[in-house]
Amino acid sequence: MKIELFAPPFSGHLHPILAIAQALARTHEVKVLSTPSVQGAIKACGLQGESILTVADEALLWAIANTPQAVKAKPLQLHKQLQQALRLMVQLRAELQQRWALQRPDLVIADFTLPAAGLLALELGIPWWTSLPSPCVLESPDGPPAYLGGLMPARHVGSRALFGLARLVTRGFKRGMHAWFRREMVALGLPALYRADGSEAVYSPQCILALGVKELEFERSWPAALHFVGPMLCTPANTHPAPPFQPGKRHLLVTAGTHLEWAKQGLFEAARELARRHCDWVVHVSDGQVHQASANREQDLPNLQRLPFVDYERHLQGYDLLLHHGGAGVMYHAIQAGIPSLVHPLDYDQFDHAARLQAQGAGLWLKRLEDLPATFARVLREPHLFHGLPELQQTVRQQVRERRVEALASQGAHF
Repeated sequence: MKIELFAPPFSGHLHPILAIAQALARTHEVKVLSTPSVQGAIKACGLQGESILTVADEALLWAIANTPQAVKAKPLQLHKQLQQALRLMVQLRAELQQRWALQRPDLVIADFTLPAAGLLALELGIPWWTSLPSPCVLESPDGPPAYLGGLMPARHVGSRALFGLARLVTRGFKRGMHAWFRREMVALGLPALYRADGSEAVYSPQCILALGVKELEFERSWPAALHFVGPMLCTPANTHPAPPFQPGKRHLLVTAGTHLEWAKQGLFEAARELARRHCDWVVHVSDGQVHQASANREQDLPNLQRLPFVDYERHLQGYDLLLHHGGAGVMYHAIQAGIPSLVHPLDYDQFDHAARLQAQGAGLWLKRLEDLPATFARVLREPHLFHGLPELQQTVRQQVRERRVEALASQGAHF
């Protein structure tokens, strides 16, 4: 079977697609399509890649994702992002129409941020799967809705009523944005955001690959097309050396992933203060810049290092504690490695991940950076805060071993 996989260049979206491609490449003809700058990363994973969009288009994609401040629920900022993204998606659709007129794949797997590829595939009769690293963002008729600051499950009738109202507001907002950009939406093959059965049209009606474990999620209804396949984790080979671990010391890694640049200096300052207070700990701060020169940036404290990049897949096991932003990738890397997490969410679905980690006893939600010293001290006093981590780690490892993506592909692209 010829399979084409699509992802934007951002690690949190590209790396899961690369992991899926590696799994399927064992028995299928696989090609990964993404922007020009990540072709080396695709090749480093032993995969065949091909560029979509231009260098200038990719620069615009990064500008959309790497905003100078948090987007959260700011309508004007969301409007601007959507407007720019839709223009690129219309362009992508045109490229794929030309491509598939010459040679069609047997299956298209697209990251959930690139529905243009899937919608066109659906029109052409090509099976389409959606790759979804954050299952919590799917709408449902029950359970806490996402993107609203990390809501916990309802405890009483009043909470359930508020959740119902929040779902109505969310759908109303989305429909309003769809109406505002109706011409672009129709050009993408999206005349309506919701199908007749109420499901979201930007996700495949055939197969949604939920890249996580159901045991981490809150109780709720899931679409019939959704399949939990466990986390798909991959870090392309790179030239960065191992972090400078100090024998006999405990180590903390502080990271906010590969973008969110607006938050990284604040995280570093908080980490620096923590290192000053806890001389018996070594604190590493990752800038998340895989293409940055590999030299470490020496600091004025002997137990503090600012590093350009830390490879989670190869070096996370060397840490005793992790402070991260709640991205799906780093969250599951930490769970699989059995490392407790302090989670300081910054934007989008990260608040929902923080809520789930805390509810499962696998992480602790740090709502304000100013509270880091007190929270860190609490972690040292109360290790039972992470009581749920061993069982969750076992669940994740088991589902990774089951190679569920390959099992789905062996059933064929139709469901």
